[in-house]
Order: sequence, then structure tokens, then C-alpha cells
Amino acid sequence: MTAYFPAADNWQSLDPATAGFDPAQLAAAFSYAATQEITASRDLRDMVPKGERHPYDRQLGPLQDRSPAAGLVVKNGYLVGSFGPIDSVEVTFSCSKSYISAVAGLACNDGLFNDLDEPVGHSVKDGGFDSAHNAQITWRHLLQLTSEWEGELFGIPDWIDRDRKVGSAAPGMEGSVIGGSAALVDEHRALQTPGTFWEYNDIRVNRAALALLRLYHKALPEILKTRIMDPIGASATWQWHGYETSWVEENGEKIQAVSGGAHWGGGIWINSYDHARFGLLYSRRGYWGDRQLLPEAWIGRTLQPCDLNPEYGLLWWLNHQHAMSDLACVESFAARGAGGNIVFVEPQKDLVIVLRWCGNTKGVIDRILASEKAGH
Repeated sequence: MTAYFPAADNWQSLDPATAGFDPAQLAAAFSYAATQEITASRDLRDMVPKGERHPYDRQLGPLQDRSPAAGLVVKNGYLVGSFGPIDSVEVTFSCSKSYISAVAGLACNDGLFNDLDEPVGHSVKDGGFDSAHNAQITWRHLLQLTSEWEGELFGIPDWIDRDRKVGSAAPGMEGSVIGGSAALVDEHRALQTPGTFWEYNDIRVNRAALALLRLYHKALPEILKTRIMDPIGASATWQWHGYETSWVEENGEKIQAVSGGAHWGGGIWINSYDHARFGLLYSRRGYWGDRQLLPEAWIGRTLQPCDLNPEYGLLWWLNHQHAMSDLACVESFAARGAGGNIVFVEPQKDLVIVLRWCGNTKGVIDRILASEKAGH
């Protein structure tokens, strides 16, 4: 049987029973999900960190009001059901990191860097990897969040996110939109050798995005659009923002580097349908129809657990310890962002679940999975 891939202008649906779900149980899962909206303000501008580390913690990129909780389920490529405003273009916070990972896969396949264990400074010559400390940083370190990159980027020092506390739940997954916390300037921890310490640090993710811009000499949204989003039939509504301070010069041209986490605003804004297409591309190991958009080998490397955090791959969260779902297989993975944004992929079932502004993603995901009939 030929695998189904949705066309750009015609995404086919299956009723839950035909797709192998108990309709009443799936409807109950959606009803429950609608009650799990996060309690944080719908004005995301209220969520920008403020306080003792000001003026560093201020809004630098655009933000907008969020919508109510929403989500959808895709099985074998077909839309099975949804709840809430799934066509609404929403801030997605750290789900943006997984889109950076996809661009990194393109860059590796294009030969712009040769190997994950190659020092970034071998190919990126903008001064950001010149110091003795930063010269040790490899692409693997950047993409696994173990780089310990030191410096200031777009007016924000790396120590702002040192000691940021992120547990098994992604930042803000259980309610707070921004999530995490960092030490004060006079209390931040000492740097470790690159590759020896895992830390959720948005400055370093933004440094990874800038490094990819340097390789392509183009804005990352342009690369993502032409190489990934257009081929998978995504809409024209998604956006990828940077900061007011993130304009850089590349070959004499001013280009805006993008944000990978929206900790200070920006990042990818996208509707649930387009998120689901991106998740389906990964569920299908980089294939879309008869085209290999991302190398299957890159997808495999993406989903290998980091030695320092078995729940993390290359800017994707992993379900190896069932942190995201008790019922899904351990090979499941997700793009996750603050405020309960998640693109969850269960590859054994060819299942993609997108949730937005959900304060209990694990509970909702497991209710959806429990509604699927045995053998499907």
C-alpha cells in the first residue's frame, strides 16, 4: 500500500473509526484536552522575563496574543480529528529549535560542514568560535545543548541562561510560558568544557542558528521555505522572526538571524496543520512522496540520545524514559515549546499529535493513544 502524503491544497480526512480509533474515546480525549489550557496570560508579552537581570530580560522580538488550547491528530498521513482553533498562526516558542535542526541536516547533507564532531570554527569564521574555549565546540555540541558557548549575542550574554532549570518537562510545559530560570550575574555557575555539561540555553541555540546563516549566506526562513516547507505543502502563513538586535552583515547584505526559542520574542509562528506536516516528514524518515527532503541518516542521528541527557537528541526531545508518554514507544520524539506546545511523533504507529497551549500534554497524548484500537 502506497503511503499517503497530503497535497498542499487537499488534506484528506478519515473518520476515527476507519482510522482505527474508538470515536467516543477520541472525542472524550479532545474534550479533556480543551479543559487543559495553560493558566498563563493570553498576552504573551506579559511572559517576557523581568526583574533583577533587567535590562537583558526585555522583549527583543515580536510577540502576540495566544489563542485557546487546540490540537489535531494525524494517522497514516490522514487527519483524524481536532479541537480548538487549529488554523490559527501561533507563537511556538522552543518548537523552533527542531526547525533549526532540520536546517542543520540540510547543511550537513549539502557539505557545508562534514561531520557532527567537526569544530564549528572550521567553517564559521565570524569570530564567535575563535577563543580557546569556543574553538572546542562541535556541531554536535551546539545541537545537543552541550556547547557551553561563551559570549554575548544580539546584546544578551550567555550567562543569562546559565543554570536555567528545565526538568523532564520542556520549559513551560506545565504552565509557565517562558519557563526556566537563570542565575543572577554575580551567581552564575562556572563554564564547563564543551561536551561535558547539558543545559537549556537559548543564547547558544541562537548562536547555532547564526552559524547556519553564515554557512548559507542567507536567512534561515528562506532555506526552510524552499527546501522543506514548500515541498511538504505548508501554507504561506508561517513566519520565523528574529530580534530587533539580530541583524547581521553577510557578504555586504543585512540579514536578520532568527530566534530558536522566543525566550525574548520571535521564533516560528505557525498553524497546527503546518506543524503536523513537519512532524509527518520526520515520521516518514525525511521522505515526502518520492522525494527525500532530509537524509534518513540525519533523522537517525537526530534521534540518538545525548550521552548527558537521554531525553534529548539534536534539538528534539525523546521519549526514551517515557517523559512525554507512557503509552507511546520509546522511539517516539517531539518538538516541544513553552506553554504546552508540542509536535509529538509516534513512528511505530505513523501517528502525529499537535497540541497548542496545553498544560498537560502527557495526559492528553496518552488519552489519545488509549483511544486507538489494538492492532492499529
